[in-house]
Amino acid sequence: MAKNKWFGTDGVRGIANVFPMNADFSFRLAAATAELICTKCKKVAIAKDTRLSGDMLEAALCAGFLSSGVDVLLLGVVPTPALTSLTPELEVDMSVMITASHNPYQDNGIKLIAADGNKFSDELTAQIEALIEKNEFIFDSDKIGRCVKSDIVLEKYKERALSAFSENMPLKGLKIVLDCANGCFSEIMLDLYSKLGAEVIALACSPNGLNINRECGSQHVDAMLNEVKKQGADLGIAVDGDGDRIKVSDEKGNLVKSEQLIAFLAQYLEKKGENLARPVVSTILSNTGLEKYVRNVLGLEYYSTPVGERPVIEKMLEVGGAIGGEESGHIVLGDYSRSGDALMVSLVLVEGLKSYQKKMSEIFPVFEEEHLFFENPRLKNREQVKMIVLNAEVQALLADCQKDLEGSGRVVVRPSGTEPLIRVWVCGSNALKVENAGNKLLALIEKLRDQ
Repeated sequence: MAKNKWFGTDGVRGIANVFPMNADFSFRLAAATAELICTKCKKVAIAKDTRLSGDMLEAALCAGFLSSGVDVLLLGVVPTPALTSLTPELEVDMSVMITASHNPYQDNGIKLIAADGNKFSDELTAQIEALIEKNEFIFDSDKIGRCVKSDIVLEKYKERALSAFSENMPLKGLKIVLDCANGCFSEIMLDLYSKLGAEVIALACSPNGLNINRECGSQHVDAMLNEVKKQGADLGIAVDGDGDRIKVSDEKGNLVKSEQLIAFLAQYLEKKGENLARPVVSTILSNTGLEKYVRNVLGLEYYSTPVGERPVIEKMLEVGGAIGGEESGHIVLGDYSRSGDALMVSLVLVEGLKSYQKKMSEIFPVFEEEHLFFENPRLKNREQVKMIVLNAEVQALLADCQKDLEGSGRVVVRPSGTEPLIRVWVCGSNALKVENAGNKLLALIEKLRDQ
């Protein structure tokens, strides 16, 4: 597999105005993708979230594409799921989303989206990186692109969301707290939920470039939980800055786990006749109770993937999955979106809740969660993390623990993608075995760390 220098699982990310998240890198990234990708339509679409640095990076990307003879469709502030869903209809070679998702405003990122709406492979981003590093672009004075602003994606996305409902004012009678993280959904969600008849209490819906994800949204849910209790709302919904994560509260102000939402949505889509016995996909860090519920109660196939939204989406495409996701709040509805989509997930969820005519606390939890051991021992540096994860003694103990839990649970030992931590995760039906395995692994890792 190709090893990327700057691209992670979700594009390039960093501190705004500091390499690689600066104007120079962005210009070169655009020139590289123009040369490698934009060979058919000679056209690209660019969207952004609400953070301050979005304008700077947009201008640099735009200059890189235009100077390479590629036309640019500037879409403005657009949620990531809107862009991934509608890119195939834009007649472009690719789209670019400028966002650092749930991170604070000081950060920013660049996600590359293929013409079919899916993310680029590691192999392709490695080729792009090679061109960026080489930096030998040739520009032709006779080949300069044009730039056009358009709101076509926002308008089509709104229409698609509204068309999911056949009746007029289907959400009438529901009181909902919406926390939009001062991000891409700040106007859209309020507008759509109001049009659908819900009484909306709005939080964090006034972006100023500096307040995206600041003590609000899917990463900071306390304000939403408190407001649900204060207002006597039926539920609360919090999204992140670019709209691909969602967190939900019941009417008592209790946070509902994403795995429980996945289970409910799988159940509801079956009831509604939209799932048609299609698989459910989640990650190796999903509670083992979810898999048993999907297989034994719903009678559906279930697949586990490596951690991250991209592996989930790739597996869904491979097996025809109707729903997939992970506990972080990324939930993907295969028939509605090509990435995590907080708006569409929330609308299908609310529609489902209303159809059961019960309070959320009477529905959730949908399945009984199995016992979980989860620790994150901190090491000296990421080199030590890699060395210990691959240590023969650790690998042997990991195999022994998995054998002991075979059929009743799962063991995962993996490095954190962002910090010098090792994730020690054990989950299963036998609490004693789970604790025993977790404590043995944790003790060995800490012993090796301190030697």
